[in-house]
Amino acid sequence: MQELLNQSVEIKHQKFSEVIQSYYQLTKPRIIPLLLITTAAAMWMASDGATDPVLFLVTVIGGMLASASAQAMNCIYDRDIDYTMERTRSRPIPSGRVTPLNAGIFATVLAVLSFTILAVFTNLLAALLAMAGIGFYMWIYTHLLKRHTPQNIVIGGAAGAIPALVGCAAVSNSLSIESWVLFAIVFLWTPPHFWALALMIKDDYAKVGIPMLPVVAGEVATVKQIWIYTLLLIPSTLLLVYPLGVAGAVYGVSAVGLGGVFVYEAWKLLQAPTDKTVAKSLFKYSILYMMLLCTAIVVDSLPQTHEAIAFLLK
Repeated sequence: MQELLNQSVEIKHQKFSEVIQSYYQLTKPRIIPLLLITTAAAMWMASDGATDPVLFLVTVIGGMLASASAQAMNCIYDRDIDYTMERTRSRPIPSGRVTPLNAGIFATVLAVLSFTILAVFTNLLAALLAMAGIGFYMWIYTHLLKRHTPQNIVIGGAAGAIPALVGCAAVSNSLSIESWVLFAIVFLWTPPHFWALALMIKDDYAKVGIPMLPVVAGEVATVKQIWIYTLLLIPSTLLLVYPLGVAGAVYGVSAVGLGGVFVYEAWKLLQAPTDKTVAKSLFKYSILYMMLLCTAIVVDSLPQTHEAIAFLLK
């Protein structure tokens, strides 16, 4: 009898853990760290390297909840194509593990928590920007653009750039020119990053009728666009050094070095537009690029970095 009770408890525990896992998967957790690191970079830049730890923590939590809410809403809206595409068929909604209604309640709760945390512990501007990010991602990108235009990811890229504005607003309760430049950097980075992925899974998008650029215009045209956006991206990163002067030598050297590798990866793809291995290489590097570039902003802003450079220049 005791053995049966133990088995029953184990089964219930297993089912509970599976439910938690399913809702966790709704948030597409692999996307969130990339969004949060741009928030962190904006906060350190806006505070001259003196970000309050508590403010940073609540801003990151609020931003994480907003991103999770947007991704869960996206899973609800795209459940039809997720069921058709092989790589997304096992997601919680198309697999039947979470109902659209329950996913909607979950996403709404996350959004309310995000707004409340940001409004109470940072400021109203940061909270409203986070909600604007959810709205832009869902209504502009997912609803209006994704299924109707090959330029979906270009315009929709603004949603992924909003966390940079949230970070700045959390610190200063305003939006400086530097925050908009960081917004522009993420905006210009998004097409090369996402189109590299789209080249890898072109057939999946074609199968469900999503007009991603590789499906509509082909690999050669897509790779040319990747090249153009890459060439626009790299000089935009240096605007923080000159003329704005909010970043110094550590960031400048990092931006040039990282940008050089990005150009090289894009150039390789330009020479072999149909090679999915090369596209994958660019896609993976683009993630590393953004993470390291934002890390360079943080390191460059620290007072210890300024002191070390001043000591070396004596």
